[in-house]
Amino acid sequence: MHCHRDAPGASGVAVRSGPEVAEIARRFGAELCQRYRLSREQQRALGDIVLCRTAALGGHLDECPQCGHQRPSYNSCLNRHCPKCGWTAAEGWLEKRQQRLLPTHHFHVVFTVPAELRALFTENRELLYGVLFRSAAGALVELGADPKRLGGQQGITAVLHTWTPDLLNHPHLHCLVTGGALSADGRWNATRPGFLFPDRVLGKLFCGKFLHALRSLYDRGLLRLTGRCEPLADRSAFARYLDRLYRKKWRPYTKKPFSGADGVCRYLARYTHRSAISNRRLLCFDDQQVTFRTRGDRTTCLPPVSFLQRFFSHVLPPGFVRIRHYGLYAAGNVHNRLEQARALLTPPGSGGREPADGEQPAEHEQPDFVRLMLRAFGVDPTKCPRCGTRMRCVLSVPRPRSFPSPNRSPPPVR
Repeated sequence: MHCHRDAPGASGVAVRSGPEVAEIARRFGAELCQRYRLSREQQRALGDIVLCRTAALGGHLDECPQCGHQRPSYNSCLNRHCPKCGWTAAEGWLEKRQQRLLPTHHFHVVFTVPAELRALFTENRELLYGVLFRSAAGALVELGADPKRLGGQQGITAVLHTWTPDLLNHPHLHCLVTGGALSADGRWNATRPGFLFPDRVLGKLFCGKFLHALRSLYDRGLLRLTGRCEPLADRSAFARYLDRLYRKKWRPYTKKPFSGADGVCRYLARYTHRSAISNRRLLCFDDQQVTFRTRGDRTTCLPPVSFLQRFFSHVLPPGFVRIRHYGLYAAGNVHNRLEQARALLTPPGSGGREPADGEQPAEHEQPDFVRLMLRAFGVDPTKCPRCGTRMRCVLSVPRPRSFPSPNRSPPPVR
């Protein structure tokens, strides 16, 4: 049985040596492919995770010119669903968001959908994830623009998650919302302390927008109604289904406001580039079961293939954008209305933040790993862990142009 343990590395940062999703995928990936039909994107994610940070992806060998210490480093797969590759992307995203974030309090609003919709989401992921984004953001924008409330444009960042702690299907959005709005006449209208919008009103508006879009997709014949959703192909059955959903209570959850902008970003960065489960949550696995943490001290045990099936069921459609910005945080407002709001919120003489020159870099670009390591851990990975001398690369193996893809089973890694 493989069990969790952390050990201090030579650089002073804890190095994980316990079970990993990649190790489970190597041992049981072939059985997963035999028992379940994986999409092309799921097969790509499986192959990438299996090969991540192995010699198959190339790498380099660093050597200290002072003491001769050598350290091999293998390339990452950079797949957004890989548990090993999320930290660098999240830290890079955090730096960019801190440049844009307004210096005001923010609310964290979570939008969920009733459990009755989960089967329909499974069959129509890309369509309904898009509806979820548009409905949640539309409800926030509409209430923010209401003259009886804020009467202006808020800044909104939304992040899609699709899982529960035990990896079941549970699509929901984490939204970061400014505690105020920029009015058309150039004033900043702040919310009352600790209050954004009534959850009941926000929920009804969200419900109405979502179900109206769902009915439109059905009427145009765009919904895939197979498997458990096959009975909904009957129009009268679908009408009854919608009636039940309208009667449900759709209650978004608004958490207490954050006081500082940097704290807001650091909190949300925990949600932006997460995979369905991190390696730290894995406790043990063997041929019979995988044991992992869910909430607090609670744990769940699943057969290895069932664990992998749940994990890879959360692989997003190709090219789907899971982090979206609206209102003042939308790309079209970055260099005009966002800076206007920042000027109103920045005390005179404090200097404020200088806007970035030109366009912001794309969110998928790799940030400076060395600088991020220094900021997060105070460790310079380019220095020798024994004597502190800057190491030099003595051997480099380039990344292959195309990864070896798993043809019904992942390739072996030695």
